[in-house]
Amino acid sequence: MKKVLITGCNGQLGRALNQLLDGQPVEIINTDVDTLDICDAKQVLTLVQKEMPDTIINCAAHTAVDKCETDQENARRINALGPKNLASAAKAVNAQIVQVSTDYVFDGKADKPYIEGDTPCPQSVYGSTKLEGERAVSAATDKYYIVRTAWLYGDGNNFVKTMLRLASERDTITVVKDQLGSPTSALELARMILHIVDSGEYGIYHGTCEGIASWYEFAKEIFRLAKSDVNLIPVTTDEYPATVAKRPAYSVLENQKLNAQGSYRMKEWKEALAEYMAGMGYQTA
Repeated sequence: MKKVLITGCNGQLGRALNQLLDGQPVEIINTDVDTLDICDAKQVLTLVQKEMPDTIINCAAHTAVDKCETDQENARRINALGPKNLASAAKAVNAQIVQVSTDYVFDGKADKPYIEGDTPCPQSVYGSTKLEGERAVSAATDKYYIVRTAWLYGDGNNFVKTMLRLASERDTITVVKDQLGSPTSALELARMILHIVDSGEYGIYHGTCEGIASWYEFAKEIFRLAKSDVNLIPVTTDEYPATVAKRPAYSVLENQKLNAQGSYRMKEWKEALAEYMAGMGYQTA
């Protein structure tokens, strides 16, 4: 990974990757929507052939889940066509590619953690376009890592910051208690990605922090670490205002492939959250 090209460098994961790579013997080519249109195959190939990266990490995506339902063409361009263009360009220069994907490729109806080999069944435009992106990458090149993650938070807008902001504005907050997943630190995901890209063990990976929580339990831990006495009320999905896109009730991903390799294990979600909030200035110890 001597030379790495990062798309979506200003997003939560892109920033975390840059934080970890700072000072390392790696040349970074950062791009975002203002400097590279991943949906333009010619522009992508021209840049990749000019820079000749060893690794491309695609952090760019249309992640506004509800907006994807009404902006389907754009969602497909960014989440499916873009990864295809990047993977084809990677193949042309013999680079490897990391495509970041999502728990939304599954239907959320399971009662045990999804493993990498489980059959996808997306229930939203976001999920279906991200699955298209996975398949486009794997069809374009053999040197790929597809990393599915979930409930990501980092340097940017996210659930943690939303909860802390709401706690400063109101006395009572309601949070859904019947949707389960694994809150995942962007920094921890970045560590995992930088670990596997040196392994040469290509394929599909799940990359989430260990453990399971509901959104309510996630919020409860945020407020415990922040020493907030806000009144937190658990509600069911049916009691919560309806969203345009269907949310998976069960989003737990098991890091089976990663854990089987045995050389890296992602942090437990509460430990990673404490690290993140300590970085925000909260005395979490």
